[in-house]
Amino acid sequence: MVTGHGIASGKNYDPRFPDGTLAMQYPFFAHSDLKLSRFHQGTINVDIAPYSFQLLSPTFSFPKVKWSPDLPAENFSFYTCTIAENMDSDEHNAYVYWPHPSTKPDFHQSPDVLEILSPKLSFISYGSSVILRASEQDILFLFKKV
Repeated sequence: MVTGHGIASGKNYDPRFPDGTLAMQYPFFAHSDLKLSRFHQGTINVDIAPYSFQLLSPTFSFPKVKWSPDLPAENFSFYTCTIAENMDSDEHNAYVYWPHPSTKPDFHQSPDVLEILSPKLSFISYGSSVILRASEQDILFLFKKV
C-alpha cells in the first residue's frame, strides 16, 4: 500500500470536497447495479511496480458524471477484483476504481498504482502487501512494464 492524495477519503481536507470525493460520487453510482454502500469511502492505493496492468473490460462504466460543481464531468469505470492479505487468507470482493485520466482534472496517480474500493479491512496499512486477483478478461497483470 502506498499513500494516496487523501482526497477520495477526505483525510486531506479540501473545501471543495469536505467529506471526500467518494462521498460526493457514490450517489451518482447508486442508481445502478453497482452497490458501494458496504464499501469504505476511501481508496486502497496498491503499487504493483515493477509489474503493470492493462484494464480491459469494466464491470461498470459511467460516462460524463458531473459530481462536483467545481470540476468538469468525469468518466468512471469499475473493474471487479478481489483483495486478500496473503495467499492463505480470505479474499474480499472489491473493485478497481478508475476515474479516467483523460477526464480527471487533478490528483493523478502513478501509472503503477491501482485504486481499490473494498469494505474496511483490518490488514490494510501503508507499506503492507496484498494479493489482488481479477479475471483476465477484465484486468491483465503484466510481468513487464509496457
